[in-house]
Amino acid sequence: MAKILAFSGSARKASYNQAVAAAAAKLAEEKGADVTLVNLADYPMPIFNEDEEAATGMPAKARAFKELLMSHDAFIIVSPEYNSSYPALLKNAIDWASRMEDGEKPLQAFKGKNALIMASSAGALGGMRVLVVLRMLLGNIGINVLPGQKAIGKVDSLIEDGVLTDEKTLKQIGSLVDGLIDFTDKLHG
Repeated sequence: MAKILAFSGSARKASYNQAVAAAAAKLAEEKGADVTLVNLADYPMPIFNEDEEAATGMPAKARAFKELLMSHDAFIIVSPEYNSSYPALLKNAIDWASRMEDGEKPLQAFKGKNALIMASSAGALGGMRVLVVLRMLLGNIGINVLPGQKAIGKVDSLIEDGVLTDEKTLKQIGSLVDGLIDFTDKLHG
């Protein structure tokens, strides 16, 4: 069964996107997938800088996140939209994880992995513009991004006590999660 890492591009307490990632992770677990849900707030890393990398190496938290990526077959990534793009937090984590260390292949944490991408926002568009640039970024580093995606508008009205409870939205996410699990199982046997 698929081994899936779920996370959001937000470190905000009571993050809507982390709540969506948690809901998707729970649905994937219910379908039998082996799921790890993490919060990037637990992996603080400095802004990527090659000079710092040369002087001190990869920070421990960046390496820990990279190892999580490498140990999973697929990702569920839920991102907020900041100025029509992804947040620096998410890009920085990807940048650190893309760095090749001794004994690794280029982009080993990403190449050949599968991803389901979603976004959510209290606004009406649900962060849909971030999905375009996030898809491009992930595709460029070798991730197979599933064609199905979800932008959840007015998500603040769909969450109760930090949990996504809207049945219609959960059903839609469940269908996307099914697709990720099926695709990953077929590719990784």
